[in-house]
Amino acid sequence: MRSTGVRGALRRLFRQEKAPPPRSGRPIALVYRGPASIPGCSEAVAGLLEASRWGFDVRYTGPHEEIPLSAEALAGAAVYAQPGGGDLDRGYRHLKRHRGLLRDYVARGGRYLGFCLGGYLAGATPGFALLPGDTDQYIVSPGSTVEGEEDTLVDVRWRGRDRSVFFQDGPCFLLDPGNKASVLATYPNGAVAALVAPYGAGRVGVVGPHPEATDDWFTDAGLPVRHAQDLGLDLVDAAMTE
Repeated sequence: MRSTGVRGALRRLFRQEKAPPPRSGRPIALVYRGPASIPGCSEAVAGLLEASRWGFDVRYTGPHEEIPLSAEALAGAAVYAQPGGGDLDRGYRHLKRHRGLLRDYVARGGRYLGFCLGGYLAGATPGFALLPGDTDQYIVSPGSTVEGEEDTLVDVRWRGRDRSVFFQDGPCFLLDPGNKASVLATYPNGAVAALVAPYGAGRVGVVGPHPEATDDWFTDAGLPVRHAQDLGLDLVDAAMTE
């Protein structure tokens, strides 16, 4: 029920609201953290962005963060990153009300980075429809080298180099004919594992595996550690410059 009269005015006057953190003068990178992500995923993406050459002031955005996900917050950001999470349908339910503002942000020159679930969400069924095509599970693609949804390693060919990367039921990317995407990496069956593509005046960079994965992801899953942060940094660079 909406408050009216003097009581409502007093409530508005004394309502305690968090002020956004002060600007640092560096380009702001917003990383989603909330119910559409899972612990560790947002932080790994934030660490990757902090390690990049772009000098980002990395901040979290989400329903319980100091910076809520809004058009105003995005207007001041150089890049928005959507990290890994859980189920696509569940994740999209939490984020679908932001679909329009994210599309507007990128179309006006912003950058979107999507890792695993964030890559799925860049697709259209369901998702933000930021790609020249759509997404699907790599594990169901013909000739997939991974059969289940458990944590594992996946081989990719990234800009002509063979690498092994942390993987947990990530997407492959299905591109429309005549698209303007730049493919950075493919899976062994030829399916697209990472790409950058224009969207309006902005750019979208997405990856199916997890190049941002930290050592504990591997050890917790009983997997040999395979460092691939350089691939994640290449994705960031491609999204910011190409």
